[in-house]
Amino acid sequence: MLTDYHTHLRPDRADTPPSRYFTEQNVRRYLDAAAARGIEELGFSEHVYRFRESLEIWQHPFWRECAHDSLDEYVEFLVGMPVRVGLEVDWIPGREEEIARLIGDRPWDYIIGSVHFVGDRAVDHDGYDIWLTSSPDEIWASYFDALGDAAASGLFDVLAHPDLVKVWGGQRPRPTRPLTEFYDLAIDRIAAADVAVEVSTAGLRKPVGEIYPARELLEMFVAAGKPVSLSSDAHEPEAIGHAYDAAVELMRACGIDRVSVFEGRRRREVPLG
Repeated sequence: MLTDYHTHLRPDRADTPPSRYFTEQNVRRYLDAAAARGIEELGFSEHVYRFRESLEIWQHPFWRECAHDSLDEYVEFLVGMPVRVGLEVDWIPGREEEIARLIGDRPWDYIIGSVHFVGDRAVDHDGYDIWLTSSPDEIWASYFDALGDAAASGLFDVLAHPDLVKVWGGQRPRPTRPLTEFYDLAIDRIAAADVAVEVSTAGLRKPVGEIYPARELLEMFVAAGKPVSLSSDAHEPEAIGHAYDAAVELMRACGIDRVSVFEGRRRREVPLG
């Protein structure tokens, strides 16, 4: 089986109201793209900061800019569609109770946890660029420490793009220490957590030009016995299943022959297509 769970119903920019994108016609565009690429399970996981309820978690200026939609209306819309219902939730340290309340008992199939911010600075958003204020070694260490905390929180079913910190590629300076030293900051907590890790082709569409995670990190996840989820992080139908041939080749090369599927926040493993 092939899956694509980490997807978004609209482009990652302003002026994308639900009335235009949360429609049956738009969902059908994604379903048709998935079917054409042999993807049997499609789910949507909008960014939590798109919803007004997220401001109960964090009052970051970027979130205040984006938080216009109703979370319940989003869920109610998707429940009526032939797709899995998910949400991408940023890990915000110290706000575990608030995150848990927002997730609540809504009919989710899965919750994706992601690390985009370290403190109030972003690793992948040039408007709040952490690279202007911290050294590469500090950023990578803080990022992977946060990723380990996100896994250990027990809030999430999947860890998104596990080495997102590399997103800028050569446009940002690299750490001076071996990358495995940073991976080691998170791996024990991820290994101990009941969470799948995501193989994402999104990095191939970013300056880094690489799949998330790097092969060496993926091999560490495999050695730790972690289940794996497969996604594209598409924000438009054309990106559904993007470069899955390369992703499946990498997964098989690392000894992965099964992929995680989700329903009602229960995970099971099925053969990788």
